[in-house]
Amino acid sequence: MPKTNSPNDGIALICGRANPGLGEEIASFLKLKPTKVQAGQFPDTETHIQIDKSLRGKDVFIIQPTCAPVNERLMELLITIDACKRASARQVTVVAPYYGYGRQDHKSTGREPITAKLVADLLSVAGADRIISVDLHAAAIQGFFNFPMDHLTAVPILAKYLKTLGSKDIVIVAPDAGRTKMAEKYTDILQWPMAIMTKRRKGVGGIDLGSYHVLGDVKGKTAVIIDDVIASGSICKEVEILHKAGAKEVYLSITHPVLVGQSIELLKASAVKKLIVTNTVPVPKEKLKCGKIKVLSIAPLLGKVIYNVHHNKSISSLFLKEHLVFPV
Repeated sequence: MPKTNSPNDGIALICGRANPGLGEEIASFLKLKPTKVQAGQFPDTETHIQIDKSLRGKDVFIIQPTCAPVNERLMELLITIDACKRASARQVTVVAPYYGYGRQDHKSTGREPITAKLVADLLSVAGADRIISVDLHAAAIQGFFNFPMDHLTAVPILAKYLKTLGSKDIVIVAPDAGRTKMAEKYTDILQWPMAIMTKRRKGVGGIDLGSYHVLGDVKGKTAVIIDDVIASGSICKEVEILHKAGAKEVYLSITHPVLVGQSIELLKASAVKKLIVTNTVPVPKEKLKCGKIKVLSIAPLLGKVIYNVHHNKSISSLFLKEHLVFPV
């Protein structure tokens, strides 16, 4: 990175209200001051955005994961994009490290929407020129966009921390077949063995979980369950299954700490040794008090990507040293 501000003078960084801490970290990394924005609501709860500084000819990056409250954060993002376009910004890039509605990427039963595609269309109509996101629930969501989409991964950041656990008798565990490719990325970096859990679903839409099976050797080993999102805490069921299969300790390595409902209570009551996450989604201090959560910053990665996008440099080069195929 350059030691002076001048190479980044053409960048305007807007930090939305979804994760201001992450926005501030990215701004510090890039040695920039975020563009001031007045964000509020009218009495009827309509969102209002007022940008305090000229954006004419600027390369604008809006930092706004669409996390809870999802609809409010998404609408704020759409309105901010529109404000930037009408302010004659040269290019508007959405930096949404967590892509809300990403789990609604297909129809699991009849008469359902594909909301992940709808959100992509909304961003396009609002005027976004590009989007940057991290560990989408399904890589195929990249195809929902009709403009450039940079799909990053937090796996190298999480794997670097996992190396501190040592390397003896540790196994990476994919909680279902859909996470196998993500698990393979961990094993490529760490050179640890892998196990896969299979689950049978039942009921309309497959909402109810049936039986679990563990494919691979976890007996007497430290198991690390990987995933893209932890939301309600149902993954704690997999922890119990692994212990019954003989795992001596279980860690969770998950990109997006959505952590809603009774997730913290379930985490505290479970045998999880530690939940390792990134700050794509803010984790409130009261949730950190459970003592089982380790938050790693993804700001340096996003800062490098923003720098490379602005200066027309390669994004894939940032992952080559990790021997990861890009896009992920």
